[in-house]
Amino acid sequence: MKDNAGFIKECESELSEQFERADEIAYYNQKKVLQAFQSNKIAIRHFAGTTGYGYGDEGRDTLGQLYADVFKAESGIVSPHLLSGTHSLSVALFGLLKGGDTLLCISGMPYDTIRPVIFGENIGSLKDLGVNFVYCDLTADEQFNLDEIKKNLNDKVKVVYIQRSRGYELREAFSCEKIGEICRFLREIGYNGTIFVDNCYGEFVEMQEPTEVGADICVGSLIKNAGGGLAPTGGYIVGKAHLIEQIGRRFTAPSIGLEVGSYALGYQYFYQGLFMAPHTVAQAIKCSLLIGQAMTKLGYKNYPAVDRVPHDITRAIQFDDADKMVNFIREVQYASPVDGYVTCEPWDMPGYDDKIIMAAGTFVSGASIELSADGPVKVPYVAYFQGGLTYEHGKYALERILSKLR
Repeated sequence: MKDNAGFIKECESELSEQFERADEIAYYNQKKVLQAFQSNKIAIRHFAGTTGYGYGDEGRDTLGQLYADVFKAESGIVSPHLLSGTHSLSVALFGLLKGGDTLLCISGMPYDTIRPVIFGENIGSLKDLGVNFVYCDLTADEQFNLDEIKKNLNDKVKVVYIQRSRGYELREAFSCEKIGEICRFLREIGYNGTIFVDNCYGEFVEMQEPTEVGADICVGSLIKNAGGGLAPTGGYIVGKAHLIEQIGRRFTAPSIGLEVGSYALGYQYFYQGLFMAPHTVAQAIKCSLLIGQAMTKLGYKNYPAVDRVPHDITRAIQFDDADKMVNFIREVQYASPVDGYVTCEPWDMPGYDDKIIMAAGTFVSGASIELSADGPVKVPYVAYFQGGLTYEHGKYALERILSKLR
């Protein structure tokens, strides 16, 4: 048997084509981001903070337009006051839906933390406000179920919701090509409402974003891909201008919309994080591919397949029992630059139905663009691995994992 270094070198050699493709995508997206910076005439003054109401906050307003331009959208909200991906999704959904409307999710049951937002009871959810929720399971081969979608579409469906990433499911993330196809299908069968995409973990993985292929609204977190590992908090919502205006009145207040909102600490890391994002995402993709190739060679089922560049940064790795899963996640924590001495334990994390174990020895707390791993401790025992600000960090983590598993 090869030693761990030799084994990793063999994996890297086998991934040369995928690594080259990831670099091509990163370069394309870097140009796209840089050109948006240049067309918006980004200057030092945009980094300055404001206080109080934040009237005329040029850094805030320009950051929203910059994201919109990168995502080929009309308008955008980008703010440290969007506290997470879930909060960003929640603000957008509450801005678009009212009592009597229906939200139709066509990518199966959505991720754990957004479920209480949609159909929780007596907590101020959409359901509590009279919004109906319907979802369509995917087909057996993980495709959109066109017959079910057509059957459930009616005049009350105001938002069609697509979750791009897998969440805690064993399926492929949706490519922008697939999202574009379903957007065209929806329009062809007469749907005139809002097509809404949860884009978490998918930004800059491909050369297009959902708003370039037919989505009306695209939402994500800045402590995942889009923040490039530098944004300390925040989220983004981009899309059609009239929808962003509508969401803005929910984000602040109906009477003031997007005219207010200050941030005294300034916006440098939000701008700089977006600039870094294409390169950082490519590093995370290479980490995912390397881990995936190694685990495949060791006989562990993992998703997506490693014969191509994936459609998001997460990798699902299935284990025979809870101990193996927990040990894998602990090794990711032990390989971390922050809290690397900590032993992870499963716990009842807010927003989740099962005990969760999470490794996130990160500079930005909980940032999953940084090297991290997590999963619910239940059958099937699946660890969800994501991130890596540098490929070298992912490689080092793999050395530790191999020492434990081999």
